[in-house]
Amino acid sequence: MGYAVLEEVGREQFTIRAYGCVETKKEQLFSQRLVEIADACEKLLAEFQPESMAIEQLFFGKNVTTGIQVSHARGVIMLTAARAGIAIREFNPLQIKQIITGYGGAKKDQMQRMVQVLLRLKEMPKSDDAADAIAVALCGFLSRV
Repeated sequence: MGYAVLEEVGREQFTIRAYGCVETKKEQLFSQRLVEIADACEKLLAEFQPESMAIEQLFFGKNVTTGIQVSHARGVIMLTAARAGIAIREFNPLQIKQIITGYGGAKKDQMQRMVQVLLRLKEMPKSDDAADAIAVALCGFLSRV
């Protein structure tokens, strides 16, 4: 699970307070992996006390089994945030691409380059999950009404 914590420092100017990945061991029981995700979410929410959370909507590709497991993890994440009173906004992959690049057919490298420009980063995180989380978090800010 990738995560990113952004802070607004000016009108449509943001800085990254933290980002990374919560990784669980594949050998563990799936239920224990969900507990670890919930614990990590609780810790992040307590540490950073965000006003809101942006999360990517699930897109079922070819591997439905993986999609089902991801949906369980999303449920745990959303439940943890809801219990903490955190507002949740969801974005599908097309919306994320449109918000970040202005083009719904943008490729991953185009997305990462725009995130890098918008946040003035020297380089993108090595982890695709963390990079994606930064893009989703940025969508949460850029799409506010």
